[in-house]
Parts: sequence; C-alpha cells; structure tokens
Amino acid sequence: MSSLQVGLLLFGLFFALLIVRVPVAFALGLACVPVFFIDERLTPFLLLNEMLKSYNSFLLLAIPFFLLAANLMNSAGITEKLIHLARTLVGHLPGGLGHVNVVVSMLFAGISGSSTAETAGVGGVLIPAMTKQGFDARFTSALTACASVMGVIIPPSILMVVWGGVISVSIGGLFLAGVLPGVMIGLSLMAVVVIYAKVRHYPVHPRASLAEVFVATRRALLPLATPAIIVGGIVGGFFTPTEASVVAVVYALILGTLVYRTIGILELPKVLYESARFAAISLFCIGTASAFGWLLAYFHVPQLFVDAVSSLGGSVTSVGFVVAGSFLVIGCFIDAIPAIIILGSILAPMAASVHMHPIHFAIIGVISIAFGLVTPPYGLCLMIACSLGKVTIRETLKDVAVLLVPMLGVLTFVILFPEAMLALPRWLMPTLVK
Repeated sequence: MSSLQVGLLLFGLFFALLIVRVPVAFALGLACVPVFFIDERLTPFLLLNEMLKSYNSFLLLAIPFFLLAANLMNSAGITEKLIHLARTLVGHLPGGLGHVNVVVSMLFAGISGSSTAETAGVGGVLIPAMTKQGFDARFTSALTACASVMGVIIPPSILMVVWGGVISVSIGGLFLAGVLPGVMIGLSLMAVVVIYAKVRHYPVHPRASLAEVFVATRRALLPLATPAIIVGGIVGGFFTPTEASVVAVVYALILGTLVYRTIGILELPKVLYESARFAAISLFCIGTASAFGWLLAYFHVPQLFVDAVSSLGGSVTSVGFVVAGSFLVIGCFIDAIPAIIILGSILAPMAASVHMHPIHFAIIGVISIAFGLVTPPYGLCLMIACSLGKVTIRETLKDVAVLLVPMLGVLTFVILFPEAMLALPRWLMPTLVK
C-alpha cells in the first residue's frame, strides 16, 4: 500500500468511528487493525507491542503525578486563597470578578498543569459567585473555559511534558517558552472583560488597601511557590520533570494535610481514585495514539507533508500557520494528548525541513491544541464550565467566539515572532536552548 492509501485508510476509519461515537482512545486502536491485516509484513500483535513500548517511559509518570497534585490543591482549598488574592489585585477594575476569574486561572495554571482540573477548581467557586453578582451565566461559563486554557500553556504543563517526551524537546525550555504567550492570553482576556463590563454594566469591587493586598499575598504565598519550585527545579537541573511532579504532589499533600489541614484522611482515597481515573484515560489514549503514529511513520505518511511544503517553497512563518491550522482543526474532534502524538509526529519533519526551532514548533502546537478545549464538538473545558454554569454549549458559542479572537491574535504573534518566545529559554538555559 502507498503512503497516501494508508493515510486515507487510517484517518478515514478513525473519523468514521468518531462519527458513530466510539471513544477516541478506542477509535485510534480500532483504526489500526485493518492495516495490520492488509499488509503481510505486519501482524496484529504489533498493535499491543507498540502500545506497551509507549508506556515504557519514565517521563510519562509525570502525568498522573501532576494530575494528583492539581486535585490535592483543589481539595486543599487553594482556589479560595488565590481568588482572595486576585480580588485584592484586580477586583476594582471594570468587570471585577471577571478579572478575578482570569487572574486566578493564571495563578492556578502555575500550580495544576491541567486545564480540566483548572476549569473544575476555579469554575466551581467563581461561576456561581459571578452569576450571583449579576454576570451573565453564558459569558461567565465561556470566560471560565477560555481562561482555563492557560492551564496547559503557563508552566508546568502536562501537554508540554507529553510533547517533550514524544518529540524529544527540552521540557524546561518548553516551560519557559510558555510564560510569555500564557501571560499575553490572560491580558487579552482581561481586555475583553473590560469591554463586556462597559457594555453590560457589570459590578466592581472597592479598591483594596495595601494592607489587604499584603495579607492576601501572605496567605497565598505557599501555593504560589509551587511553580517556582517545579520550574525552578527543572531549569536549575535539580530534578527531572517526573521528579518535579512527585515534588509537587508531596508539597500539595503537606499544604493540605499539615499546613492548612483542609484534607482529612478520609478524603485522600477519593482524591487518589479521581486522579488515577483521569490518568488512566490519558495513558490509554497515549498507547493507542502511539500505535497509530507508528503506522503513519512506518508507511512514511509524514513525508507526504514534507514533500508538499517543499514543493510550495514553505518558510518558517507559512509552516507555523499550517501547524496552527492543523492543530486547531484536529483539536475540535479529539483529545489533546493523542493529537500531539499523532499530528506532532507527522508535522515535526515538515517543521525541521524549514529549520523551525523545535521549541517554537512545540509552543505553536501546544497553544493551538489547547484552544480545542473550548471549541465544539469536543471542547472538554467548555463542557465542564457549561455544566457548572447550568447553560448549554450552544448558548455560550457567541461569547466563546468573541473571547477566541484576541487569543488567536496571541497565537499569530507567537507564529510571527519566534525570537520573542525563545528569549526566556535562551537566557535561563543557554546551554540547552540555542
């Protein structure tokens, strides 16, 4: 079979299975089966073999540990302390709690590494509070979902850990490169909140005094130290990303059980169970996606993209837009982790052919696929936020579209100005990031 035939067969079966509502992880595995039977050089046993090989990675242990750390932080009541701090800092701006929502998401992103955990943690507290103060439930849910995207862009990030493991890119470099676009997305959302507040006359909080800011900062200081410990430890070479995830769990456990004493012994089994359940879903997706990606590589499907770009005389900028567009589309249909494994592996040779920096390529991919968390029909973060806000996804689409405009503007900036993304990694990790 030719590369084109294999590519059409794999993706055709995959999307056909999605249409009939087969779960993504199973659809990826089932789409591989016919190819193993059609080609006499392959056997179905290779499907299980490739899945098993993908799990034989020390780096993948970071996924369940980062999820556990995020759930422990949620259970420890860390969100309320971050909300209080954000309210003293930006609550007086037009749209008060809207800005608090965005700033809390930025702060929580430096702790959780997971957008879904962020949506549940922040949205569970702020969506009811904002609607009670007169904010429209549709806008509140859309804002919470869009702000939670920063959870996988601002370090630490589970998606960056997966990307670094699959495509062999410095995870410390990826973490540092995610700081600028993450902050820019937060500021762009706050600008939209101001416009909404002026038009809809949303309420504001009184300006906090310096003493109140100091007290709120002191109470939130220990949780805010989490990103400094994780990212600083990785960049400084004190521990690996996997070891950093374990450190995050231990630190969150100490805060919840000994410092704040908000997590009891009876609550721990529930937290462990939920973390294990979500980690199992992600890891199973990694296994089937790895087998799917192996077949694509075996039949040289990625080379089709490289040849197409070469014939068009592609540049770093044009390839950047192709990468962004590909991830934006695929993110509407499947989960971020399998999308990275499959599409990242396909597009990596194309990016290398135009000498795009691996970290620049990765940041474009991570940001683009993160936007898929708020775009239907998949839009997992949007689903969670809508369920918390008791509105339908269709009712929020207009507000989501408005909020996505400045976010796409940030993505365009990332594509056009790679040196801006690479400045911080090159400054703090000059030996690893050239």
